[in-house]
Amino acid sequence: MNALGIALFALVILISVSLHEAGHMGTAKAFGMKVTRYFVGFGPTLWSFRRGETEYGVKGIPLGGFVKIVGMTPQDEDADDAKAMWRFPVWKRSIVMSAGSLVHFILAAVAIWGLAMFSGLPNPALDHPESPQLAQPPVVQVQPCVVTGTATTCTPQDPTSPAKAAGLQDGDVLLAVNGHPVSNWGQAVEQIRPLAPGQVATMTVKRGDAEQTLQVTPAGVERKMTDGSTRKVAAIGVGLSPTVPYFVKYGPVDAVGASAQHAGNMVGATFEALKQFPQRIPALFSAIGGAERDPNTPISVVGISLLGGEAVEQGAWDLFVSLFIAFNLFIGIFNLLPLLPLDGGHLFIAWFERIRSWVYARLHKPDPGRVDYFKLMPLTYTVILIFGAFTLLTVTADLVNPISIK
Repeated sequence: MNALGIALFALVILISVSLHEAGHMGTAKAFGMKVTRYFVGFGPTLWSFRRGETEYGVKGIPLGGFVKIVGMTPQDEDADDAKAMWRFPVWKRSIVMSAGSLVHFILAAVAIWGLAMFSGLPNPALDHPESPQLAQPPVVQVQPCVVTGTATTCTPQDPTSPAKAAGLQDGDVLLAVNGHPVSNWGQAVEQIRPLAPGQVATMTVKRGDAEQTLQVTPAGVERKMTDGSTRKVAAIGVGLSPTVPYFVKYGPVDAVGASAQHAGNMVGATFEALKQFPQRIPALFSAIGGAERDPNTPISVVGISLLGGEAVEQGAWDLFVSLFIAFNLFIGIFNLLPLLPLDGGHLFIAWFERIRSWVYARLHKPDPGRVDYFKLMPLTYTVILIFGAFTLLTVTADLVNPISIK
């Protein structure tokens, strides 16, 4: 099952990349540009056929795909063709160059929508920077005592629960502490812990459809803090109600809004991961050398395929789909970076030319014309070299010391 999962995830990657190239081809043809080749894979041709001016086929190395659009730049050898891409308006070229990433975004959006309906998405009520539990609605579960230290069960030495003594009941929703509104458990803790032991606190709760105000006198207990220190804090002897789910399923209509919110969170996480790439490189070298692999280090298509294999082996199809979503969002965003030879590099140059021409026209100066791609070749080769080295590094780390969902 693991091998099947690896092969299956590698297949969905190949399909995604092929659809990326199909996005370029389809929009180019729709605008009247000349497309001469569309192939899945690289290397020797296994099978192909020609329809109109385009040759379609499959090559022997299934590591991606490519499409040949005639005259992408004025310096191309086929740039003299009347249907060369560079001759078209910048907005049409922009759509063609961004169509590949748009395909990835569509695939991710559909997958998130399906996940929302059939497996569920993380409960937005649990979105808290410190702990999902702290983001839960403040629905209380009254404890019989206030435990001290790191204990989880009551002992005869623990003080009786002040919440129970004050009349709080399971299922009460905490609305305010001493007049300060609270909407999640983290805010409730922030209001309760600074109280002095023995200081009476006024708590407003919602019980059923009615609001009630109760007077609670917190007890002082020793608690271990997140930094490892121990200090005395106020506690009232309540816990979280276990009724708030970590994942929520949605209907087809409600799933649209929930999917958009989840996609926005994932896009933000993707940009954050891109920013952290340079500082994660030393950890990759350490992992290759035998150190424990940091799960936050970058991962290659090899590594994500291995994770896909584990997901299938354990029957975690929701994780398999989540990996597919993460892959497509990352590739879609990465391809739009303003660097050659990425699609974003061509987009940047196209709009640079357009803006520069507009500025020169306003200054009554001659149009400086097109950017000379040959002058950018050293920079392009440098980017290719860096990306190639980074890919080799991540693949090596994924083979020698892979990240595991375990």
